[in-house]
Amino acid sequence: MDLSTLPLVGPLLHGGADLVAALTAALSPVVGSFAAATAVVLLTLAVRVVLVPLSVLQVRAERDRRRLAPQLAALRKRYERDTQRLQRAVQQLYTDEKVSPLAGCLPVLAQAPVVSLVYALFTHASIGGTANTLLEATLVGVPLGHSLIVTLTSPLWAHAWVVLVLLAVLALVVELSRRSNAHWNPTPAPEPGVPGAAATTAVGRYVPFVTVVFAATAPLAAALYVVTSAVWTAGERAVLRRVVR
Repeated sequence: MDLSTLPLVGPLLHGGADLVAALTAALSPVVGSFAAATAVVLLTLAVRVVLVPLSVLQVRAERDRRRLAPQLAALRKRYERDTQRLQRAVQQLYTDEKVSPLAGCLPVLAQAPVVSLVYALFTHASIGGTANTLLEATLVGVPLGHSLIVTLTSPLWAHAWVVLVLLAVLALVVELSRRSNAHWNPTPAPEPGVPGAAATTAVGRYVPFVTVVFAATAPLAAALYVVTSAVWTAGERAVLRRVVR
């Protein structure tokens, strides 16, 4: 489905494309051929700044989950054979502590439309029938509309290193974020001998790296967006976990 054909989405995408074009034109005298890529990064950072209040809510929800984790574990152990009593006890705990079990989900859902619009801007070859000139710009010789796979199988394969560097940075950030999240939101280790325990652990270990695979198959503009957003989010989360109360 072409999002640009939707009544409300189309004008927003056109506005975003015009903004990127204006940023690129303004940056050209300063950064030359890096103007379009810089515009992608700046727009991504601007969107992340706007979404900071939602990130604060996420960190507060994370803090509440961490605070209640010991009590929830005790309730699960106490009522492990009585699902209904466990559900009532958990709900009562949330009520007493004035915590919503959906507090961490709502900010994510609120961010989804904005993130989807920005992503569409960096992946659609045309917007409402008009060519998306952003994807025709290049970064170190690689068109922003080319993915790693397309670049490697084209005469531009020698320039694929720029995409590989971005993916390496993304993989590093994903790993650091995974370790940080594991520290702040520890999950109980599966009991030895439980069927599927090893598979569950392996899935939890490698699923975050799906983002790297996605960035490798997406247009370079979208990969820039993903990498910039991931770096921002990692830094933002590290700061908010220290200052949010």
